[in-house]
Amino acid sequence: MKATRTPHIWLIAVVVTLGVLTVAIGTATAQRLRVITSTPDFAAIATEVGGDRVDVLSLAKGAQNPHFVDARPSFIVELNKADMLIEGGLELEVGWLPPLLLAARNSKIQPNAPGRVVAALNVPILEVPTFRIDRSMGDVHPAGNPHFTLDPENGKIVAETIADALIRIDPQGTAVYQANLERFKNTLDGKIQQWEAQMEPFRGAKVVSYHKSYNYFIERFGLDLVGTVEPKPGVPPSPAHIEALTALMKAQGVRVVMLEPYYVRALPDVISRETGAQVLVLPTMVGGVPEVQTYADLFQYNINALTSALRAGQ
Repeated sequence: MKATRTPHIWLIAVVVTLGVLTVAIGTATAQRLRVITSTPDFAAIATEVGGDRVDVLSLAKGAQNPHFVDARPSFIVELNKADMLIEGGLELEVGWLPPLLLAARNSKIQPNAPGRVVAALNVPILEVPTFRIDRSMGDVHPAGNPHFTLDPENGKIVAETIADALIRIDPQGTAVYQANLERFKNTLDGKIQQWEAQMEPFRGAKVVSYHKSYNYFIERFGLDLVGTVEPKPGVPPSPAHIEALTALMKAQGVRVVMLEPYYVRALPDVISRETGAQVLVLPTMVGGVPEVQTYADLFQYNINALTSALRAGQ
């Protein structure tokens, strides 16, 4: 009798052990925080700070215009399940995110909730209007230029804000978040020195951009923005504006037109033919081109492209 029972006892023990392991694995998976971000640059930073304690999803894609993102029903489902929402603020997402949040009915990520994170917090913002704004000025952001992640120094500030928020809702992960934050900042500090050295020979180089997306990048690395293809933010250019811009570019020797991946390049190509300036499609967010998969990749790609074009134009 004992010989016939032993296999059954062994089998029961294996089944129980597997059951315990399955529950443990399931519990560990369930403990990962669900972090939703409005854009992929915040997702990239949150992934590095959160490590294996978070699952991160960006609603916008890297090649999309972050001002105009299609609000999909699947976004509502994801927001409903989220433990944290990271948005840029400064009205970057004002045209599409609020209705999604209302429909998601998730108290964890509503304004002022512990899981709601505004990445612009503590960031020095450029172009904050000091005058009364009206629609004749185009899509001017009343709180300032929202494309602040294009300065890597601001990326470090955003990482600190995200780490603080993660610690707030997951204090057990404090040591992990703090260690990941310091690693991210130290790595970025080393790369910033390299990037500034790479850009130094081109300090003061004159450039044109389509929209005012690159202003933080331009200020950080010492470029000179001569003008924009848009006469005002969000306003399509007229033939007269293009004519005046090309004349200005010729007079000042502008060699580069910086173009966001989500704008049509027909007009920049016209300007290129008239002036000899090179049109560079430079991502404004992680994932904007296939080669840019991390936050550091974003700057390395853009700096490599810019220095190559500016060197060729000398």
